[in-house]
Amino acid sequence: MAMELALIPAGTKLEANGDGAAADLAASGSRTFLCRLAITEQIEQESLDVAIWGSADGENWGTKPLLKMPQGFYRGEEKRVLDLTLRPEIKFIRARWELNRWGRVAPAPVFVAELQLVEIPPMSREAATRRMTAQPS
Repeated sequence: MAMELALIPAGTKLEANGDGAAADLAASGSRTFLCRLAITEQIEQESLDVAIWGSADGENWGTKPLLKMPQGFYRGEEKRVLDLTLRPEIKFIRARWELNRWGRVAPAPVFVAELQLVEIPPMSREAATRRMTAQPS
């Protein structure tokens, strides 16, 4: 069964820069995820930056994110793939977000958003062979 993670749970109100809870990747079979960032509410003249960070021990999160989602200004969805197959040292991931507001001082920036990850199952060798032989030369 495909692993599903809510790095930012649905309906989360983001009012300040912050970090989400760490998610353990031990149960992942493919270590590849479809990441969906959805902004459901926002006000004008603000931006949201969301990145996914990785850690080997759940304590040290490094200096660079594994994946940055496109900067958000408006309601909508963005999707990206996070592939950790070549990063076996990464055992935990979490979201980190930064809010920015310009122009007006008040109110403070606020977004309602979610970041959901769904594991992409590994392709079986048989399915891969069928795909390769079915393609025209």
